[in-house]
Amino acid sequence: MTVTTTPQRDTLPARAPTAAAGQQRRRGRLKEALWGYAFIAPTGLGIAVFYLWPVLQTAYFSLTEWGAFGGHTWTGLDNYRRLSSDPEVGRALVNTLTYTGLGLLSIPLAIGFAVLLNRKGMRFVGFYRTLFFLPVVTMPVAIAMVWRWLYNGDYGLTNYLLSLIGIDGPNWVADPATALYALVVVGVWSSVGYNLIIFLAGLQAIPKEYYEAAAIDGAGPFRQFISVTLPLLSPTAFFVSVVSVIGSLQLFDLVYVMAGSGAGARANPAFPRLETVVQLFYDRAFVTNDRGYAAAIVMMLLLVIVVLTAVQFRFQKRWVHYA
Repeated sequence: MTVTTTPQRDTLPARAPTAAAGQQRRRGRLKEALWGYAFIAPTGLGIAVFYLWPVLQTAYFSLTEWGAFGGHTWTGLDNYRRLSSDPEVGRALVNTLTYTGLGLLSIPLAIGFAVLLNRKGMRFVGFYRTLFFLPVVTMPVAIAMVWRWLYNGDYGLTNYLLSLIGIDGPNWVADPATALYALVVVGVWSSVGYNLIIFLAGLQAIPKEYYEAAAIDGAGPFRQFISVTLPLLSPTAFFVSVVSVIGSLQLFDLVYVMAGSGAGARANPAFPRLETVVQLFYDRAFVTNDRGYAAAIVMMLLLVIVVLTAVQFRFQKRWVHYA
């Protein structure tokens, strides 16, 4: 019997990449990297010129003292020592943090309105969305002037409506007991529309299958809101809270228009309850011309913003971990 054997081909090992091929790959990666840097260069240059450089310049100015006619001298940490013992800075910081904390009430309000506007079959949804969003596209100065008239103690609409039910309303912006809370109402009213649009987008991104499965399990509307809507809406709520806190800490225009600045504003008995950190910065930089100290104030505000944002990110990570 003849056995036919098939000759086996020798298996040759794969050739190691040559130096030329490796160099060609490195050139390709370098080319891709250069194209990437070229695409982000306009944005990066804008951030460096309009954001990073002013921050560095302000940090340097906070270590100097400015003369009345310009020019500055190096003083080191003197402005920060003065900052730590200035009661007006502490009061402005407390006012700002109080306004920021109370301003977060716009988030649950926006969630509630967004859920209502997201219901099926609701009529005039476009009209309601526009109505809520109008304050966002209105100039803050115009908003402040309108609310200043509404809050006027002599001829304001708010006190007129209260007088119809026998209540003698105060001069809202001039009364230390009500001034800051009146400001919070304006801030919440003007920010609900923006937050509502963001939450509406978050609600519409939630798959309907989750609600159908919850309904099959017997969950009612409230239970679906607690167990489905809120957990899946938490990333949106986190974004809105970060943006709201940063915006509230930089409050200036409402205070400037409703309370004024300089000696005229300080004649208002409620001004100590209205003065914010940015308002104090403005007074020191452009009214009293103490620019080095003003730079130290704004650097303190930057530190507060960074710390509070970091705390929010930390809580968000824990929320995601335990959810």
